[in-house]
Amino acid sequence: MEVTHSLRERTIAENSLVVLLQGLHGEVTTVDLRDESTARGRVINVDAFMNIRLEEVLFRDRRGRVSQMDDLFLTGRNVRYVHIPDHLNIIETIQAQLTKIHRVRNFGAGGGRKEYSKKK
Repeated sequence: MEVTHSLRERTIAENSLVVLLQGLHGEVTTVDLRDESTARGRVINVDAFMNIRLEEVLFRDRRGRVSQMDDLFLTGRNVRYVHIPDHLNIIETIQAQLTKIHRVRNFGAGGGRKEYSKKK
């Protein structure tokens, strides 16, 4: 799973449960949308704003019509629920994602890229 590069996105992610959704990378899950439709597919990416990209999607609209798609992008504002797979350890997933975020955040500690410039 790629870690977002924007400082703002990393801050939002590490201070919310979106890190759990980011830990679903590669998992097949169901996303319920606000308009009562559902999308089931493999999670490719989740950003800090809960925008979700799925592949190999089975989409069911609110009238029950089913269609298959190779790729689907869902905006965070349209997401009602994301089903967490039963086999997933939630605490371990959150800790692993936070470790990834902190690894990127602390990249500059040894003289590399600095996110926070110190003003003197």
